[in-house]
Amino acid sequence: MAQSRTQDVSRFPGSLPIADSISNVHDCSYLKNRIANLPLKLPSRLLTLDEFDQAMASGIRRSGVFLYHTACHECSACEPSRVDVRKFVWRDSFQRVLKRGDRSLSIRAGRPIVDELRLNIFNLHRTQRGLGDPDSQYRIDDYESFLVDTCLAQTMELSFWISDVLVGIAIVDCGRSSISAVYTFFDPIHSKLSLGSYSILKQIEYARDSGKQYAYLGMVVMENRHLNYKTRFMPQERWIQGKWVAFT
Repeated sequence: MAQSRTQDVSRFPGSLPIADSISNVHDCSYLKNRIANLPLKLPSRLLTLDEFDQAMASGIRRSGVFLYHTACHECSACEPSRVDVRKFVWRDSFQRVLKRGDRSLSIRAGRPIVDELRLNIFNLHRTQRGLGDPDSQYRIDDYESFLVDTCLAQTMELSFWISDVLVGIAIVDCGRSSISAVYTFFDPIHSKLSLGSYSILKQIEYARDSGKQYAYLGMVVMENRHLNYKTRFMPQERWIQGKWVAFT
C-alpha cells in the first residue's frame, strides 16, 4: 500500500452538534520526522448513541471531550479501521489468545476511573513500549482529560485482573450499532497474555453478543509496529480518501 497519498479528509456530518473547532498541529506521535494535523471539534453536548455511530462511520475518532480526524498535508498513513463483527473470522490463533486470557483474567466493566494505580500502569506501558518521551510522564489531570473525560453518552472502562491485581485497561466508546476501542494499555510484565489482541477480541465478542455491527479498532499505521498488528483482524475496512475500503 502506498505510504503517501492525497490528503485524507473526514467530513463531519452536519447534524453533529459542534460548538467549536480548534487547530491541532504537532509532531506526529506515530511516525518520526512528520507533522500531524488533527483538527479538533468540540461538541456542544454529549453525543447520543446514534450520533456516535454517525461520527464513527465518517472516519472520525475521539480523544477526551474532542472529536478529530486526520488532515495531514503530506501524509495519510493513519487509517481508521473497523471490523464487521458478523463477518469476522475467528482463526485458531485468535481462539488460543482468547482461551489463554479467559483462563488467566477476569474482566470488570464500568465507568472510567482515574487513580494512581491506573496512571502508573499507563506510564509504565507508554515508556517501556516506546510510545512517548520517558522524561515526559502523564500526570493525573493528563490521564483524566485523555481517558476519563468524554463527549459521549456511553464510554466504559474494561479492566483486566489476575486475582486482585490490575494488569490492564481498555477504554471503549459505545453506540447503538457500534463500539470503538479508544485506548488500551497494560503492565508489560504480562505481555505473554497478548492483552492488546485479547482486548480487541473481547470487544468483538461483546459487540457480536449485544447485536452491534461494527467494532472500530482505531488507527492502523503500517509503519508503526504498535499499530499495524490490527491488520490481523480480518476481514476489515479502513477509511482511505474519504471512504471505507475492504481488506480481506
